[in-house]
Amino acid sequence: MKKIYITLLTLILGVHLFCSHLPTITAVTAESLVDSLTAKSAVVVDYGSGDVLLEKNPDKRLPIASMVKLMTVLLTMESIDSGTLALDQMVTVSKNAAGMGGSQVFLDAGSDYSVEDLLKSTIVASANDASVALAETISGSEQEFVNKMNARAQELNMTNTNYANATGLPAVDGYSCAGDVAKLLKQVLNHDLYYKYSTIWMQDLVHPSGRITGLTNTNKLIRYYKGCDAGKTGSTSEAGYCIAASANKNDMRIIAVVIGAESGAKRFSESASLLDWAYANYENKKIFTVAQELDPVNVSKSRQKQIVPIVSEGYSCVVKKGSEANITTKLEYNENISAPLKKGEKIGTAYVLKDNVVLKEIDIVASADVNKLTYFDALKDIVNTGL
Repeated sequence: MKKIYITLLTLILGVHLFCSHLPTITAVTAESLVDSLTAKSAVVVDYGSGDVLLEKNPDKRLPIASMVKLMTVLLTMESIDSGTLALDQMVTVSKNAAGMGGSQVFLDAGSDYSVEDLLKSTIVASANDASVALAETISGSEQEFVNKMNARAQELNMTNTNYANATGLPAVDGYSCAGDVAKLLKQVLNHDLYYKYSTIWMQDLVHPSGRITGLTNTNKLIRYYKGCDAGKTGSTSEAGYCIAASANKNDMRIIAVVIGAESGAKRFSESASLLDWAYANYENKKIFTVAQELDPVNVSKSRQKQIVPIVSEGYSCVVKKGSEANITTKLEYNENISAPLKKGEKIGTAYVLKDNVVLKEIDIVASADVNKLTYFDALKDIVNTGL
């Protein structure tokens, strides 16, 4: 059966244009890189700390086209996490959803599709029909879902964002900014489920009727930029060419957002340049490793008197190469640590600070069980002390 590959022709042409515009990053300064951008707005952000490493009009309110779908994807994954939605749940696609214009996977109105297929189609192929089908499933209508989108944006402190639909199709009152899009992508990247679909290059969507639509990832950096495993593109005549992308190289994850580039090729080459610049100028600094042991602490009412605490998770942050970053740590323990303790029980907090501003709080936990001192243990200690 004939397969319909979404934007396959533009993909082939785009690969040639993208590769022909890829720059060579050597000693490029932040200022010269910003000046070279055709994009109206851009940011480069360290995923770990949220620090902005480079920016151009980061708060400028602009249409962002299909990058709006990052919020649709986030709310869908959060609904799955909360148990109100399931990947294998079947959704009957409405005529309204199936009739969406722009990029789509040609869903059949009245047919049932799994939430997984709809989410995958949204992430990989930027499908407007799949996005609206998810919105209607979660909130009953796209408008109610838009209200949910704007409420979540406020919670994420996206102060320069207003959503008008779940797709990013042109709307007078729909806008965001590069800084807000980076915050949103950072939240999306916290979900392991996202990477299951964001790294797909090409895959078939089999419709209930047996018809097949070929899905092609709209984010060419997935295939052509080493370490890129996430992103969302967008383009309309109003928004220009946009992309939010993230790469993980050298044990360091970076987010780059470009809004309003002058062409599809420029969108990809400029975002690649921003990522290259970040990796050329910054490095990862390990603060804590997973389960790192700390100095022993006293434990009252226990036979062993002390325990070696550990941190519950590792943490790294990005610092400028060659700089003396003012990164410090502070350990605070519970006022009275006493037995019994269970392995993994919180007994304090480790703070990571940059210029005395808290970047991260990590639980300090017991590395092993600590039993309570028994009467016979206490008596034995008294006897041994007397000896």
